[in-house]
Amino acid sequence: MTAERTEFHVDAVLLDLDGTLIDSTPIIVRSWSRWAEEFGVTTAQFEALGSLHGRTSGAIVRALVPPDRVAAGERRIDELETTDVDGLVPLPGVTAFLAKIPAGRWAIVTSGNDAIAGVRTKAAGLEPTVLITADDVTYGKPHPEPFLLGAERLGVAPERCLVIEDAPAGLEAARKAGMRTIAVTTSHRAADLDADLVVSGIHELDLHVSGGPLIVRAAGAASSED
Repeated sequence: MTAERTEFHVDAVLLDLDGTLIDSTPIIVRSWSRWAEEFGVTTAQFEALGSLHGRTSGAIVRALVPPDRVAAGERRIDELETTDVDGLVPLPGVTAFLAKIPAGRWAIVTSGNDAIAGVRTKAAGLEPTVLITADDVTYGKPHPEPFLLGAERLGVAPERCLVIEDAPAGLEAARKAGMRTIAVTTSHRAADLDADLVVSGIHELDLHVSGGPLIVRAAGAASSED
């Protein structure tokens, strides 16, 4: 883990969706469990992949079924995940945190595709100016392309962006993009998250707008120079 900081002065905030802004874990578990049963994929096969957080559904399907079943597998998991939003809500503190950011200065950058991200952001009442999904990029996380595209569409230099993520793959992508990072421990242990700051969730962050920069700090931390 990098040396921990408590305050960041930036021009934009880029946030992951699942596990960072919303708790979609029950939906993911229900959908993939049913998918696995239908496609004859065992629990052991899933466990061999490690964590699914931060990976595209297409990448997961390709790792689990033969090439001739990939297309059908991708269609089916999309169908399952876009028709289940039961219990989907923003995580604690998310709505208040995003409300403090001026329009056009934050984006959602997710490994989900357009259909899944669209359904989930709508269900959670999230309205980003910029939404980057797996359908917008050639290479997903941990490649930096998703975050670099988010910064480009916001018109902000990568080094002036802060990324908030819950998954190692997303944090790696952000570092490769030259961005500062905050990790939330909603899906992984703090010890597994390489970030400038690690908190339990967005509810532990304060955000202020002072002139130009956005000032994001750990709740209760004293102000300092960035």
